[in-house]
Amino acid sequence: MSRRGRLDAVVVGGGVVGCAAALALARAGLDVALLEAKAPPAWTPERRDLRVYAFAPDNAALLDSFGTWSSIRDARAQPYRRMHVWDAAGGDALAFDADTLARPELGWIVEHGLLVDRLWHALPRAGVRVHAPARAEALEPHDDGVRIRLHEGPSLDARLVLAADGAESAVRALAGIDVQRRDYAQKGVVAYVASERSHEDTAWQRFLPTGPLALLPCAPDDDGAPLGSIVWTLPDDEADRMLALSPDDFARELTRAFEGRLGAMTLRSDRAAFPLRRQLANDYARGRVLLLGDAAHVVHPLAGQGVNLGLRDVAALVAMVTDAQARHADFTSPQRIARWARTRRSENAASAHAFGAINALFSNDAMATTLLRGPLLGLAGKLPPLAHALWRHAAGV
Repeated sequence: MSRRGRLDAVVVGGGVVGCAAALALARAGLDVALLEAKAPPAWTPERRDLRVYAFAPDNAALLDSFGTWSSIRDARAQPYRRMHVWDAAGGDALAFDADTLARPELGWIVEHGLLVDRLWHALPRAGVRVHAPARAEALEPHDDGVRIRLHEGPSLDARLVLAADGAESAVRALAGIDVQRRDYAQKGVVAYVASERSHEDTAWQRFLPTGPLALLPCAPDDDGAPLGSIVWTLPDDEADRMLALSPDDFARELTRAFEGRLGAMTLRSDRAAFPLRRQLANDYARGRVLLLGDAAHVVHPLAGQGVNLGLRDVAALVAMVTDAQARHADFTSPQRIARWARTRRSENAASAHAFGAINALFSNDAMATTLLRGPLLGLAGKLPPLAHALWRHAAGV
């Protein structure tokens, strides 16, 4: 592609964050291309995706701004109206309620595959040039842009390159940006389960000495049974043991761990596990190469904030671009990029360390922390301004 055909932005990575970035920038009037190594499979309602998100209202509004949220919501997004968090060691629970917070809902539980499917199909309609399969092989920085050499096909020139290609980002490595990693020596076991009693449109989380156990409410199964998606944080060896159990034995262990709160559990899907770690990029920008989503930050899943943080990277980027456009200024100026990178890295690092600290506080049976954590949850629940502030931070409102 010649310099006359230079793009405003090339997004590398066709997941939720990458597609959202491409769509949002195209809506802002930029000439955008998206590169993805492999086009995603079509989402079908018959097969539920094990990877789900607790989707926050600010990010639903972002997707609504470029016309994709309604099709996602109508396909299979389960609203949740309450959150209930309690500790196995005792003490009062922490509860959030949509009525108390004057909201129709606190958020939605959405499958990864559904989100990607709807965003991916919106790209051509928005004027985004999609290259798939395509893989970046080298970056050649210039004073006014970056040339991306592809493994196959012509090179692309762009004013900005946005790396949204995941935790093992190839573009981040090509840009020479290092990361800091901390392995939690835990895995997140995920599955769909049916419960004997209704989930009451509530996101449930119980802190156990081995790690938090969350149940996110989902749309009912075909037989009408209340269905939930679990994320069960366990030490590596214990997670492997849970995966090896028979479905019935796994369900019994899960019911006990959940304190029978929703009655007996029944396994309704395959099980899977993924290793848990904190990973933070040392820089979010190197020249005109910017990092978004998991390429920039990987956090503990206990608060369900991973994809929400990534989409807030996108929202902040779009705000930077539109502010520059309103001022007839250059949105790629080093000062603007540095300000965006500094702000996003600061906010995401604070969140990542906070999630890690909460996990460390609750994922043990040491006497001192056990005596402390139950009252802490209860204190937050008994102080409405504090509870409201906690929810507003999680929801991005």
